[in-house]
Amino acid sequence: MPRVVHFEFGADKPERAVKFYEKVFGWKIEKWQGPVDYWLIMTGEEKEPGINGGMAKKEDMAAIVNTIDVPSLDEYIKKVKANGGKITVPKRAVPGVGWLAYFKDTEGNVWGMMQADESAK
Repeated sequence: MPRVVHFEFGADKPERAVKFYEKVFGWKIEKWQGPVDYWLIMTGEEKEPGINGGMAKKEDMAAIVNTIDVPSLDEYIKKVKANGGKITVPKRAVPGVGWLAYFKDTEGNVWGMMQADESAK
């Protein structure tokens, strides 16, 4: 069964947000070395319950987004459309991580779907 595995949100000043979340919650935040400005957020140890996330510049993020891990992005894009949802950002590669798409559910909530694939380019 697909589960929520990642969250992400936007920040006007990512460096300021990094300091805030590190000081308040003790999260470890590192700038991703990929082709876009993105920060990886580790909220705890793997043995603890919870999920990790990411942060982008606010102009790149419309809302807080939770991402669902799916075995086949193409299959789940079809399911979203067939059940009244809308794809808002089509399938795209996250290099070295996988395939990502965003959708709105029938209530207007934005979600991400990710298919893991380290060969994605």
